[in-house]
Amino acid sequence: MKRVKYRAAVDDDPLEGFREAVLGWYDQHGRNLPWRRTRDPYAIIVSEIMLHQTTVATVAPVYEEFMQRFPTVQALHEAALEEVKAITDPLGYKVRGRWLKDIARAVVEERGGIWPDSVEELMTLPGVGRYTAGAVASFALGIDAPILDTNVKRVLGRYFGIDYKNSRAETQHVLWALAEAVVPEGQASRFNQALMDFGAMLCTARKPLCLLCPARVHCQSGGVEAGQAAEAPFTYRLLPRDEESSDSAS
Repeated sequence: MKRVKYRAAVDDDPLEGFREAVLGWYDQHGRNLPWRRTRDPYAIIVSEIMLHQTTVATVAPVYEEFMQRFPTVQALHEAALEEVKAITDPLGYKVRGRWLKDIARAVVEERGGIWPDSVEELMTLPGVGRYTAGAVASFALGIDAPILDTNVKRVLGRYFGIDYKNSRAETQHVLWALAEAVVPEGQASRFNQALMDFGAMLCTARKPLCLLCPARVHCQSGGVEAGQAAEAPFTYRLLPRDEESSDSAS
C-alpha cells in the first residue's frame, strides 16, 4: 500500500506566536556550537553522526579534533578507517567511523565530490536517515526542511498536546507533519537550531522551566506544569499533500 504523505494545518495565531517565542528565546540563549559556524555540508554531517545518542558537551572537542585531522570529505576518504575510528570510537556507538567513511566514499567516488542538494538525495547516502538529511538540508543548504530529534519531539509533543513518547508510526507521522508546519519560510536553519536548544535547555525532559517559557500561553502541557491553563486550546489536522486548503484548522 502506498504511504500517503501528510502536511499539518494549524491555527495561525498560536503557530506564529510559537515561532516568535522560540526564535526570541534563541536569540538571547542559543548555544554557540562549533558546527554552527559553518554551512559546509561535510562539517554538518560529521557533527550529526557524532551527536547520535551522545551529548553536545562530549561531542564538541571530538568534533574539533576530527575536523582538524580531516578538514575535507576528500581527506576523510583518503584516511585509513583505523585513523578515523581512533577519534570517533571514544564517543561510543563505534559504527560512526565506518558510517563517516562510507559517506565520504559515496560522495567522492559516486558523486565526484558533489554533495546531494535535496533531502531525498541526502537520504541515499549510507547511514543517513530523515533527521540527518533534514539537518544537513536546513543547516548547510538553506532548504526549509524539518528535523525531529528527541528534543524537538518533546517540544512539539508538549506544545500541541501529543503523546510524543509513543513510537507508533501514526504518531511519528503527526510529529513530522507538525515539525514541517512550524518551520518559518526561509528560516529553517535558524529555527531548527532554536527548536533543538529550546528542548535541550528550557523544555527539558525532567523539570522543564515552564514558568520561564515564552511559549507557555498556548502550550497544551506547559500550562499544567506552570500551574496555569493554556490561554485557549487550539487544533490541527493532517491533510494529504495534494489536498489544497486555505482554511485554518478547526
